[in-house]
Amino acid sequence: MATTKIYVVYYSLHGHVETMAREVQRGVNAVEGVEATLWQQVPETLPSIILQKVKAPPKADDVPEIRPEQLVEADGFLFGFPSRFGVMAAQFKAFFDATHEIWEKQALAGKPAGIFWSTGFHGGGQELTALTAVTQLAHHGMIFVPLGYTFGSGMFEMSEVKGGSAYGSGTFAADGSRQPTEIELQQAFYQGKYVAQFAKKLKS
Repeated sequence: MATTKIYVVYYSLHGHVETMAREVQRGVNAVEGVEATLWQQVPETLPSIILQKVKAPPKADDVPEIRPEQLVEADGFLFGFPSRFGVMAAQFKAFFDATHEIWEKQALAGKPAGIFWSTGFHGGGQELTALTAVTQLAHHGMIFVPLGYTFGSGMFEMSEVKGGSAYGSGTFAADGSRQPTEIELQQAFYQGKYVAQFAKKLKS
């Protein structure tokens, strides 16, 4: 049986989404017959002076940037990004805006996709960010794959702060100092595995 290819495509300014993306990739690769490729940062749109002022760390040098036309090579996707006022960061939106040529051909129609994210705090869009991102998938005809409550008891964790929702996995960055917790990383791993299994079934 041919290998199912999953592209994990993310944008990360301070590293929180990158950490989640690497765990998502591990989850995808845990499924036999499925291969995950990690694609960095869609192109940065902020000038270097701003990146310096916000103390953004260097981009990962082991993950390549992706071009919109490369999306057609994959059988499924997991898209990750930080939230800005309840929607995906402008850098990721600009990437989707550049997919008009493959949109015209509906080259991604029927392909499954999941979403993961980082927000600053509880009111920062843990559900809204995913909900508004679904519009990008819909216009391409992609199949949105939410987690529902399949993560089990982890979905009902109340003893600690936890990101994520029925729409996908997530984390809180707070002032930037908070890093993804163990349970958030577990959910990211689970999401990668869950979407990979769905994509594998769909392909076969």
